[in-house]
Amino acid sequence: MCRTSIYDARNNFSSLVKRAEGGEPVELTRHDKPVAVIISWQEYAARQRPDHFFEWLEQFKKENADVFEGFEGLEIDEDRPIDEAYEKKIAALWSEV
Repeated sequence: MCRTSIYDARNNFSSLVKRAEGGEPVELTRHDKPVAVIISWQEYAARQRPDHFFEWLEQFKKENADVFEGFEGLEIDEDRPIDEAYEKKIAALWSEV
């Protein structure tokens, strides 16, 4: 990561933007303390959260399809209290991951 003061960034803004476009974040400092970061549009867009939870969930499922493949999950009976056997079943499933 490139690090520069805001004062120096004013004089070299174009070159700093080119570095960010190339994938290198540029940290801007004031009195040697970080205050902002310049990143590429692609990185910024990738960090944006969908407005709706279910859109995010669908995107998450697509990006992690290999993890969820063949996973049926656990049936949850809300009326039944969690017992030791249920805890063991959960532990067994997590040990397979």
